[in-house]
Amino acid sequence: MRKILVLGNWKMNGCRQSVSDLLSDLVRRFKPSVGVELAVFPPYPYLYQVQTALAATGISWGSQSASETLAGAYTGETSMAMVADFGATYVLLGHSERRMLFGETDAIVAKRFKVALEHGLKPVLCVGETLQQRESGTTLATVCQQLQSVIDLVGTGAVARGVLAYEPVWAIGTGLTATPQQAQDVHQAMRRQLAATDSKAAATLQILYGGSVTDANAYDLFNQPDIDGALVGSASLKADTFLAISRSAAIIQ
Repeated sequence: MRKILVLGNWKMNGCRQSVSDLLSDLVRRFKPSVGVELAVFPPYPYLYQVQTALAATGISWGSQSASETLAGAYTGETSMAMVADFGATYVLLGHSERRMLFGETDAIVAKRFKVALEHGLKPVLCVGETLQQRESGTTLATVCQQLQSVIDLVGTGAVARGVLAYEPVWAIGTGLTATPQQAQDVHQAMRRQLAATDSKAAATLQILYGGSVTDANAYDLFNQPDIDGALVGSASLKADTFLAISRSAAIIQ
């Protein structure tokens, strides 16, 4: 059985005190469960604070993004090597906000996926469609093309060394959520896409749902056969809701 993974993307939120308070709550109250993993993705300035607070706690962490370039005159960028040097487990790649606001293309995301693996990081590949694409009936074509760009560069087996996260753009931060069946349909399509070339990799790959996940809808989402956890946004900024989501995962297991 695939382990359920619950990731908290803090986005550009927090200060030293709020980060300290949240981490203290998580460490004090999180009860490790067989088959469930918890991880957080802080803004860059708090990587060291998170690294220190979560050492030997059973809670993992990662970076919200990282560059595909290794070093040099790239002001404002952070490399995969730097993220790995801090001891991160994960790196988030291709989030819809990075694609839409910062112009990250499928090709850039695929290259970053490859470089992340080369540096011992576990990339979390985000894919998803806009409301217009869903209404026009191109959801699966859109999502599968985003995934295919990575498969073409690294191969299906290498994709399975990372994590997939389906995040419908229309459901991020809007309060709207794909129904469990809508999410399951997309997850199933991606798993079948991978199985066409490597059935073993497809069977083991964790595919998460992201898009206004809360403690109220987490159980029904996790109960779908191809949904292996969640990429949580605003609900991960409060220990109560984030831990409640993880408890829903533990119940499923």
